[in-house]
Amino acid sequence: MFSWQGELLPGVRGAFTSVAAGNLAFHVGDDADAVRRHRESVRTALGSGPVQYMNQVHGDRVVVVERLTLGDDAPTADGLVSRGLPLAVMVADCVPILLAGTDDDGGPVIAAVHAGRPGMAAGVVPAAVRAMRGLGAHELQAWLGPSVCGRCYEVPAALQEEVGRIVPEAVSTTSWGTPALDIPSGVSAQLERDGVRIRYHGQCTMEDESLYSHRRAPGLGRFAGLIWREGQ
Repeated sequence: MFSWQGELLPGVRGAFTSVAAGNLAFHVGDDADAVRRHRESVRTALGSGPVQYMNQVHGDRVVVVERLTLGDDAPTADGLVSRGLPLAVMVADCVPILLAGTDDDGGPVIAAVHAGRPGMAAGVVPAAVRAMRGLGAHELQAWLGPSVCGRCYEVPAALQEEVGRIVPEAVSTTSWGTPALDIPSGVSAQLERDGVRIRYHGQCTMEDESLYSHRRAPGLGRFAGLIWREGQ
């Protein structure tokens, strides 16, 4: 059910699901009841409370979650921040990022961020870091889940140049010698510039069939990155 899971900070855990957990997104044509069952199975396996998902739009909006708004009331955003309430990000090639830090009282400040090409270029990752620091978080650390790698993400040369002007570290070349973008490298550079320590990098979704990949198999589903404080 999980491609990775572990303790991020004392009392804070994170996980990335796999295809075995089923599709966790309503917007890819799956039966809504099946998606609800998949989400509940994941929640039960993790031992967390209800999980806050978001309506992702490839933008830079980050929402601070003070209470859960589930179902149709889920926030439209590409980043969620909380003081421990369970958060989720869904992907199938984009980079799912889990962030964790502590405030001055030692309490957790956590985030789940969706960074595809548009979101990375728009600055959703720095926006999430700012939102966390606005809640007093320090010593931030990041876990980057599975996503398409720079060897596999072919793009037109003009698009590569456009993104490269904003995030030069994202410029790459495919394994067959054509223009590409390396979103994990670009996101990593953004995090490092903001003083965030990167603790984990997931595998390539295009190369690993235990994960959903929109480029390899469009429309099949989305896996999730989840982060939560134990007991919530």
